[in-house]
Parts: sequence; structure tokens; C-alpha cells
Amino acid sequence: MNLAELVQQAESVFVLPDSVTRLKSCIDDDASSIDDVAEIISFDPTLTSQLLKIANSALYQFTSPIETVTKAVQVIGTRATYDLALSYGVSHTLKSVETTIIDIDRFWEQSVSCALLAKHLAEKKRIRESERLFVSGLLHNIGELAIIKVAPDMAKRCLNTDKDTSSIYLQKEVMGFTYCDFSAALIKDWGLPSSIYRPISTLLETDLSQLDTDALIVKQAYLLAQDNVNADINVGYPPVGPALLAALKLTEDDTESALDETNMQLISVIQLFNPSAFNIF
Repeated sequence: MNLAELVQQAESVFVLPDSVTRLKSCIDDDASSIDDVAEIISFDPTLTSQLLKIANSALYQFTSPIETVTKAVQVIGTRATYDLALSYGVSHTLKSVETTIIDIDRFWEQSVSCALLAKHLAEKKRIRESERLFVSGLLHNIGELAIIKVAPDMAKRCLNTDKDTSSIYLQKEVMGFTYCDFSAALIKDWGLPSSIYRPISTLLETDLSQLDTDALIVKQAYLLAQDNVNADINVGYPPVGPALLAALKLTEDDTESALDETNMQLISVIQLFNPSAFNIF
């Protein structure tokens, strides 16, 4: 099967929660209000509970507890609320993937690390609504989980890496595309914003001049997370470190600071998005 056929098959398996799709329609409607957004969330007890946990988590450092959905929407913002609800909705949808094919704990550690780093670097660059980059980081590799579900034999063949054979090379050889390509295509097919899937679609682009700031940030977060969590795996991504830092006008000290801060948040944030998938601590 080609990319489009596999995306169609995956879409039939992984269905976003109704509250997430309704929330997107509400936020896209210029006539909607904070109360409208809060009402949709409040009708979903699981989403309500999760949003309040996120608002009171290490992702934010509010001086007083956030106890209502309306307050959460007010202090976080409607767009950020949607982005966080989307993050939870997608990760909740993918919780059904039970596999011995990959180390699922490590998968989520890598994904959440990338998400936290993307948000941190976006804030460092003073980019508004940094939560969208958190979402891109979190979802950058959901294609792997989707392939494990709909085409497990392909996923197994993509694991045969060694010092001479990289995972990116195998993905292209076995499937004709990468997991990042699949992630972006699936997210797009769900009808989610281009601001989420666009940085994922260019994650493996080596010509940095073709990338905007969002894409550069997610790429930097991805490379840092890979080195932080999966340094022992031959990913096959060519080194772009100094050039990427220069493009973002960041220093090595900035990346060290990002790693220090996000590693402190990592365990608690993983538990927010997939508590059953991470038990090694």
C-alpha cells in the first residue's frame, strides 16, 4: 500500500474524540466565546479532568490553583486550550496500541521530550502560542504507532538497524516514506491545523534555508530529544547542529539550559499524556 492508502486505513482505526473535533469547530468560529469553549470541554469529564491537570502541571507555573475549565481557558488562552486538548485527544486515541514491537516507554519519553523542548525553545524565541509547537513535538512520530497497528510487518522490518543501516533509510526502503511523513499526512487527514503538521512534514529536511522558525524549532527539539533519549539508535540524520543553532540564533548554552529544564518536567508530563505507557520510574 502507498502512503495515501495507509493513511486512510489508519484514519479508520484512530478516531479523534468527538469533543476535540467539536472544539476545533468552535475555535474556528469567530463568533464563539471563552464560555463556548469551556462548555464543550465541560461536557467531556475525562477531558475536563485532564485539562485541569495540565493547567496545574509543570507545563505552567501559576501562582494559584486553576480549579475550573473557564479559568483554565482564560489564563491559558482558547487556542492553547485547543492545542492541549488536541495533544491529550490524540495520545488517548493511540493508547489502544499495545505492542511488543517497540519499547513503548521509550517512544513516549522521546515524544514528550521533543514536545517540551519545542515549547521551551519557542518561548526562548518569544513565539506566541508556543503550545502548537508542543503538539508538533508530541505528535512528530505517531506515524510509527499507526504503522505498528495497520502494518505491523512493515514496522518490524524498519527496526533492523545497525551501525551501517539507519532507521530513516529502512523506513524509506520498506515503506517508501518515513514515519514523520506518515505522521504529518495523518494529522492533515484529520483536518488539524497546518501549523501542527507542517513542521513535522519538514522535520527531516536538510536544507535549512527552506524552513521557517516553527520548523527550525521543532527540528532542533527533535534532534535534542533523539540525542537525549535514543542516542544508541542509528537514526541516520546528517549532522546540522552548528548551522541549525545559527539559523535559530541560539547557543550551546541555550540548548543545555533547555535540556536541564525539560528533563525536570519530563516524568510528570509523560504521566499526563499517557500514564499507562510509562512505568520505568
